[in-house]
Amino acid sequence: MIALLRRDLALAVRAGGGFGLGLAFFLILCILVPFGVGPESGTLAKIAPGILWVGALLACLLSLDRIFQLDFEDGTLDLLATSPLPLEGVATLKSLAHWITTGLPLTMAAAPLGQLLSLPAQATPWLVLGLALGTPALSVIGTFGAALTVGLKRGGLLISLLVLPLYMPTLLFGAEAARRGAEGLDATTPLLLMAGISAGCVALLPFATAAALRMNLR
Repeated sequence: MIALLRRDLALAVRAGGGFGLGLAFFLILCILVPFGVGPESGTLAKIAPGILWVGALLACLLSLDRIFQLDFEDGTLDLLATSPLPLEGVATLKSLAHWITTGLPLTMAAAPLGQLLSLPAQATPWLVLGLALGTPALSVIGTFGAALTVGLKRGGLLISLLVLPLYMPTLLFGAEAARRGAEGLDATTPLLLMAGISAGCVALLPFATAAALRMNLR
């Protein structure tokens, strides 16, 4: 399991592996939004929580088609399916590798990038905490979507159509937590709901992902 995780991380760091792609997209979005809506701090502060969460969600989508597709094309996925490691474990490790290379950098970059959108200082801890709790769900759900479309040509758009509706609860609760933090309100409830979503996804979706892989590999 450790060897598989190290392999996926090494592939993500290489050119074209997807590492840094989501972070670059996140940065570009935060730079372009003030040009589109204007530089007024009041306007930017109101929309900053939603923009940051939408940016993180879209950044996670960029590398989903690479989770299983490269392994499917070179035959590695067939070997993993017949290895002693169960496919549920493979799905969990793929999700973890995606979160380390995408979700974790986005969480760490949220605070400084929030300054570009005039995010209130009191909202920054809630935004970072929300991303830390919510991005694991995005990676696990994305891995499930990638398993459903593995082997399909041009499956990237189909993955987006499949997982975006499933991303909506995390997006809504994450943006709400940051908004409440910006207004000085208690954001515990949306954070707990996000934590519950992530825990449920981590507990259940690896089994659904493994079942989807078995169907597509038959």
